[in-house]
Amino acid sequence: MCGRFAITLPDDAMVRLFGATPANDLPPVPRYNICPTQPVAVVVSHDGQRRLGPMRWGLIPRWYKHPTDGPLLFNARSETIAEKPAFAQAARRRRCLIPASGFYEWTREGEARLPWFITRADDQPMVFAGIWQAWTGPEGARIASCAIVTTGATGRMADLHDRVPVVLEPDSWPLWLGEAGHGAARLMTPLAEGALEFRRVATAVNSNRAEGPDLIEPIEAG
Repeated sequence: MCGRFAITLPDDAMVRLFGATPANDLPPVPRYNICPTQPVAVVVSHDGQRRLGPMRWGLIPRWYKHPTDGPLLFNARSETIAEKPAFAQAARRRRCLIPASGFYEWTREGEARLPWFITRADDQPMVFAGIWQAWTGPEGARIASCAIVTTGATGRMADLHDRVPVVLEPDSWPLWLGEAGHGAARLMTPLAEGALEFRRVATAVNSNRAEGPDLIEPIEAG
């Protein structure tokens, strides 16, 4: 799964990276401890034009009468995404890109929860495969929300956690966004062995209120 992540890219760098038009209300950056229900920057494509804008992390199905009516759907499993009512239509029609600098996972040592920060080994930005949904509440409130697509971990990553986000390479972005025809399902696989690396970080990030660059600094594991 992916329950926390960081994004340190400035807005203008994200605009250049994706060739997208930015919204005026993008979430502030840098952010080192993004949690579900918070706004994140998301790239969508409409008629071949990409737009970078904010969405709530945690997809809200159309039938919810309130955003908290059911489970918090911040991840969507690739193996079942086409079957789950909350995700199926979005997986076919509303796919998006979610930029990140890295994400966190935890291991246990006795009662202690030990955090790890995972990045690309080549130091390039991560781009998660995402899906999105526009939800309208009973009083007309409209919220655009998204979920990160995950898949089974392999290699050394599987020793850390059994799930990882689907991380897309730049040449896969047009297909995932629907700009390059059909066949996006084949992209829902983990990156090649060695493409991701991880490091122990301080337990300060265990608090969802923690923030700041110290959260992603490596510490000695032991």
